[in-house]
Amino acid sequence: MTVVDDRQTQMMRETVPFAGTLGVEVVGNRSEEVRARVEWRPERCTAGGVLHGGVIMSLADTTGAMCALQNLPDDASGTTTIESKTNFLRAVRDGFAEAVSRPLHAGRTVVVIETDVVDAAGRPVAKVLQTQAVLRG
Repeated sequence: MTVVDDRQTQMMRETVPFAGTLGVEVVGNRSEEVRARVEWRPERCTAGGVLHGGVIMSLADTTGAMCALQNLPDDASGTTTIESKTNFLRAVRDGFAEAVSRPLHAGRTVVVIETDVVDAAGRPVAKVLQTQAVLRG
């Protein structure tokens, strides 16, 4: 099982306050890979005790943004999501969902991130491809 990094979790929650609302916990935070998870809880579910797709998408968007931030050009001031595509593959009914974001392209105007979301058993839950705009000024 992966171990939560409390220092990195606090840093992410300061950078992206919504991560705290979601209950995101950071497992790893490097430029080549950001890994974080959200625990399954009834209040995060839709019908039938299934972790809500919006929670999964928000987790992937958050880890993707953190990955993009670490892959920005030196003259950039930040990033924002301009496109995100999610394919859901399996429901999460217990444990947690863990997102692993990796950069596919880090350019002058956009950063493209690929995120795999898995359940506590390591089975695929979702595949997300997002484009982050490079902000300046």
